[in-house]
Amino acid sequence: QVQLVESGGGLVQAGGSLRLSCAASRIINSINDMGWYRQTPGKQRELVAAITSGGSTNYADSVKGRFTISRDNARNTVYLQMNSLKPEDTAVYYCYADRNLIRSWGQGTQVTVSS
Repeated sequence: QVQLVESGGGLVQAGGSLRLSCAASRIINSINDMGWYRQTPGKQRELVAAITSGGSTNYADSVKGRFTISRDNARNTVYLQMNSLKPEDTAVYYCYADRNLIRSWGQGTQVTVSS
């Protein structure tokens, strides 16, 4: 399993930006897909963005053009740059990593966007 530690959440006004970081305990070259989900109370966790080991990315329609996922293999870290934030982006954001068919999760970081 991979240990993941997220950081970078917080409170921001609508239109603002935040960058989430997800640091992995293993060299992420050995990890396949990584990405971010988010969850609000009473709703299912939804995929926000994902990135493969080769650097291919995938985004939810609701964040395309506003969010960018990237990975820094030298720092074993995946980032989620979130721009033009909206109140509906408010959620707990969870990082995940897939390695050897096992998915590991971070503890989550709260993002709150005020209107």
